[in-house]
Order: sequence, then structure tokens, then C-alpha cells
Amino acid sequence: MMKRILRWMILGGTLFFLVKAFKDNWQEVATIHIDAGGWAILAIATGVTLLAHTWAGWVWTWVLREFNQPIHSLEFIQVYLKTNLAKYIPGNVWHYYGRIIAAKNANVSTGAATLSVLLEPLLMAAAALIVVILSSQFLTEKTTIILLIVQLLGLLGVLCVLHPKFLNKAIHLLQRMKVKKSSSNSLQAVPWSLERYPLRPLLGELGFLGLRSVGFILTLFALSPLNLSQIPLLLGAFSFAWLLGLVVPGAPGGLGVFEATAIALLEQHFPTAVVLSATGLYRLVSILAEAAGAGLSWVDERLF
Repeated sequence: MMKRILRWMILGGTLFFLVKAFKDNWQEVATIHIDAGGWAILAIATGVTLLAHTWAGWVWTWVLREFNQPIHSLEFIQVYLKTNLAKYIPGNVWHYYGRIIAAKNANVSTGAATLSVLLEPLLMAAAALIVVILSSQFLTEKTTIILLIVQLLGLLGVLCVLHPKFLNKAIHLLQRMKVKKSSSNSLQAVPWSLERYPLRPLLGELGFLGLRSVGFILTLFALSPLNLSQIPLLLGAFSFAWLLGLVVPGAPGGLGVFEATAIALLEQHFPTAVVLSATGLYRLVSILAEAAGAGLSWVDERLF
């Protein structure tokens, strides 16, 4: 009950913030004009965002291979792209469920499939925290030592959770519970435990976040000129807003949370109307890229 109330409170708070921001700046938003060059940049932003999602699907295959699962990369990239839009369904878990079912149908161990979709967002969160910490000096006028310590402790916590010693102990515990539930006395070795730290997938998620950031920066650039000195600020703001959209409950696909956070971080550096328009446009760009990825995967699966 409390979880449901919290979700509605978060959704209500973000919607109130966005509606108020639009109400206060709608006249300025209405004056924003996108020329032919701007539309071309938005098209490129959509392509880059589609590339980011395709890259994320490839990184997911790396995660599955960390659990010793022999898979065909193209098939699982298609699964990833086809299930992406399901994250906007309330509950924010249906894209994970779809990937687990598809992996099981491809003879991937249920445990390995489940762990892969649990590990992926942890890797994404760690990648986002790394970017936020590196760019924190650009996000706030004063970076206090307390804030830096909190960020480093958060990153350390996520990196520790990703360590094979921690994950394999959790896997072993789950296996014991499963054996106990089935009233069996034999405890077999788990074939899909991690043998090494998932460094390659972590670096892959940094690449995913970088591509997503480029898509957002291009969307903003379609509306307003940018300086190279503003890129670190935009990278940090996007990463932090995207991270909150990932971890905050009650926001399918980060909807509302990402936009509200990005506006709060960037409105002191750019005209509020431009930031409002950019965040709204980027949500459209992201959904179009996800829909294109799902559609192209569906067509490719049936034609080839």
C-alpha cells in the first residue's frame, strides 16, 4: 500500500512541476522555431538514439556470455529492441519479463536470463554514477566534500554489488532456497555464476550512456546554439536525470522524472523555454527511436 502511495506521490509531484514550468513559460515555448537545419539535427539525434539502444542490446549479450550462455548476438539484440517499448507499461518491469521469456525460449538458463536483466540496470546505474561524479563540478557551483563522499560511496556500493564474490554468494543462496523448497538433498554447482568482474559490460554501458547523451545534446542543439564548454555540464545533467528516471519508482521509462530533473538542473544555464522544449522533444525522439528499433527488428526477423 505504501509503495503504491509513494508511486502516486512521485508521479503527482513530477507532473505538477512540469505543468507549472510549462504554464510559466508557455509564451516563450510558443516562439521557438525549428528550421530545416534543426529538423535535420533532430533526425540525426533519433538515429544516434536508435544506435544507443542497439548498442545496449549488444551489451546485454555480453552480460549473458558472462554467465557462460552460448547465444547468437543478432537474435538477442532483436529481442532487446522489440521489448524496449514495454518499459512504458505501468510497473516498469515488462521489458525485463519479455527478455527473460525470450531467453528461456532460446534455451538460456532461467537463472542466467533473470540475472542478466537484473545485472544490466546495475551496470547502467554504475556507468551513470561514474559520469555524474566526473562532471559534478559542472552541475553545482559548489561541490562540497560531503556531496562528493556520498557520490563515491554510492558508486562504491554499486561496484561492490557487481563483484563476483557478492553476486555468486547471492546466486548460491537462491540455489539453496530452491533446493530446500524442492525437498532435495543434492546441491549442484551453478553453471551460470560469474567468473570475473563484468568490466567489459560496464564499459559497454558507459558507451550506451554516451550515445544517449549525444542524442540529447543534439536535440538541444537543434533549438539553441551550444558551446563546447557546455558539453560536460550537459553530459552530467543528462546522466543524473537519466539515472533518477531509472531508479525512481512509479515512473515507467523514467517518464516525468527525467524531464523534471533535467529542467531543474539546466534552467539556470539555458533559457527555461529551451530546456522545456528540448526535454519534451527528446522524449519524442527516444520513443520514435525505440519504436523504429522494434519495427526494424520485427521486419528483419521475418524477412531474413
